[in-house]
Amino acid sequence: MRETRIHAPVTLARDSIVELPASSADHLVRVLRMQVGQTLTLFNGDGRDHAAEITRIDKRGAAVRVTSTGVDVASESPLRITLAQGVARGEKMDWIVQKATELGVHAIVPLITERTEVKLDAERAQRRVAHWQAVVIAACEQSGRAVVPKITPPIKLADWVAGLGDAAGVRLSLDPKSKLVPRALDLARLPATLIVGPEGGLAKNDLDLLSQAGFRGLRLGPRVLRTETAGIAAISALQALFGDLG
Repeated sequence: MRETRIHAPVTLARDSIVELPASSADHLVRVLRMQVGQTLTLFNGDGRDHAAEITRIDKRGAAVRVTSTGVDVASESPLRITLAQGVARGEKMDWIVQKATELGVHAIVPLITERTEVKLDAERAQRRVAHWQAVVIAACEQSGRAVVPKITPPIKLADWVAGLGDAAGVRLSLDPKSKLVPRALDLARLPATLIVGPEGGLAKNDLDLLSQAGFRGLRLGPRVLRTETAGIAAISALQALFGDLG
């Protein structure tokens, strides 16, 4: 039977009573049909899972009692990948965010590049980030991760590059014309930042800017992949070579 895991962004002390988020309570009651006295797992992003028992279900929602001090969860990849993804349209971006989280990325940066077709004003961008963060949390609940990757507000490529520091680690951008392939890298002990262009790919100005900032092109193979496929394929390859897949 699949374990029920719920993200609760609060302190999880043993014997404390936690009011579940409204969406989680609704899923627990309407979809899973769980009842008072049944058990589940809570996590707040600190890398630990906490056992809990349902103590109340009513019109106001649901509450649980934390029944353990928590256990460390060994589900984080030793390879710290930041995915800088050119913002894709509609459900494509949701899919990218979900699968990247399942594959163990450390953080996600939505990028506005020269060929980005999605137009986001400040209000819409704020709503999209909240939505994407909810997708991240749901993916953590499903995949067993107890650390929640951060997703930043959308940012222009030039502004983001200007603010990069040493923490970016190995700097890579997907480029089907490059000769560098994943197996030629050495990421055993280094973080990596991976850039994927939007639907139209990275423009020459984007590539020139990235080259000046120390990014190297990375080729996955002989076929040109769509934006919703490329980043996920690259993360999978890097995790298999240097992380914890396979």
